[in-house]
Amino acid sequence: MYETPFHSKDLSNYSFLVTGGAGFIGSNLVEYLLKYKARKVRVIDNLSNGHYKNLVPFKNNLSFEFIKDTIADTDVCLKACEGMDYVLHQAALGSVPRSLKNPLASHEANATGFLNMLDAARQTNIKRFVFASSSSVYGDDKHMPKKESQTGNLLSPYAVSKYTNELYAKVFAMNYGMEVIGLRYFNVFGPNQSPDGAYAAVIPLFMKALMNNESAYINGDGNQCRDFTFIENAVQANIKAIFTEHPEALGKIYNAAVGETTSINDLFGEIKKLSGASANAVYQEDRKGDIKDSLADITAAKTFLGYNPQIKIKEGLKITYDWFKKS
Repeated sequence: MYETPFHSKDLSNYSFLVTGGAGFIGSNLVEYLLKYKARKVRVIDNLSNGHYKNLVPFKNNLSFEFIKDTIADTDVCLKACEGMDYVLHQAALGSVPRSLKNPLASHEANATGFLNMLDAARQTNIKRFVFASSSSVYGDDKHMPKKESQTGNLLSPYAVSKYTNELYAKVFAMNYGMEVIGLRYFNVFGPNQSPDGAYAAVIPLFMKALMNNESAYINGDGNQCRDFTFIENAVQANIKAIFTEHPEALGKIYNAAVGETTSINDLFGEIKKLSGASANAVYQEDRKGDIKDSLADITAAKTFLGYNPQIKIKEGLKITYDWFKKS
C-alpha cells in the first residue's frame, strides 16, 4: 500500500508523534511515515486497545521509537511531545457499545486523554495537531449527505467524547493560536483491523466469520447504510491535513470518507462473494446508540486539504480480504 505519496515535502526533515500508534489507523500512519523516510516516528500507546504486533515490522527501524504508556498522565504526554514537529492523535477507546457499557473509561481516554495531549502540544510548541474525530458526532441528524456544519443530538458517550475533542480544539486554536485540524472518520476499514474482542468492527467480523464459512450477525434489518472508508484514504486525509497550506484550512473539522454509501446487507454479500462461503447472515435486534444511515459530504476536505480518496469499497474489501487470508 501507499505506493503513491500524499505529500510533496521531504519527510526526513520532520518528526511525528502518533498517539495510539499500535492501533489500526495509527499503525497504518506509522507505516506510511516510515516508508517515506520521516526523520523520527514516535508512538505512544498503552496497548489497552492497540496491539504490539502491529508495530513489530518497524522495531528495527532507527527512525522508530515506541513508548508504552498512557496519555492519562500529563507528564508522559509532555515527554512524548518533546522534540516532535507534528502530532497525529489517534489514541482512543473506540466503539459506541463500549462507551454505553463504561462511559467513564471512554471519557478518560477520549476526552481527558485528548485534552492532556492537546495541552502538551501547546506547551511544547508542536507545529500542527491533527486528531481523529468521528461521524458519530452527527447523532440523530437526518440530513444526507452529512455536512460538517450540521449535527444532531448525540446518541452515545463515545459521540460526546469526540465532540468534546472538537470543542477543545476550536478553543485552543482561538486562544493559543494553535494549528489544529480534526477528521471525522466514517467507518474506516482495512489491514491491521482486529476481528477479535467484544467491540470489533463489522468488516473484520464478517471476514473472520465467512473465511470459516460461519454465519455473521447483522444488527437490525441490514438496510442501514454506511460510508465505508478504506484505510489508505484515512491515511491520506491525515497527511494532507498535516501539510495543507490553504490559508483557510486550519481550525476546522473535515469529513474523512469516500462520499459513497453501502448497506450492511450489500456489504455482507460482497464479502461473501470474495470468500466463496455459503453461510448466511443471522439478524438480531438494532444496536443501541447507532446512527441509522451515514454518508459524507467530502467537499470541504477536497477544497481545503486537497483530499481525493482513490480506493472505493470493492477494491478496499479485496485488499483487506487478501490481508486477512495471509495474517
